[in-house]
Amino acid sequence: MIVPKHGHTIVERNLVKRRLREIGRREALPRLADAGADTDVLVRARRTAYGVTYEALRDEFLETLEKMWSQSS
Repeated sequence: MIVPKHGHTIVERNLVKRRLREIGRREALPRLADAGADTDVLVRARRTAYGVTYEALRDEFLETLEKMWSQSS
């Protein structure tokens, strides 16, 4: 999990990290396990991650994961 500062406070960074970690734990990793994928996932948050809702962050995270998964299959 990489969440650059981008001029934000540690509290804001930790919020983004917690959100991404939770999305990975609840959504991304179970989907990868169900698909039989034995892989590591590295997430680097963009500057825009600081200003979006949990739902928007979740949607983009899962959409990106699906794109990456379909390209590698």
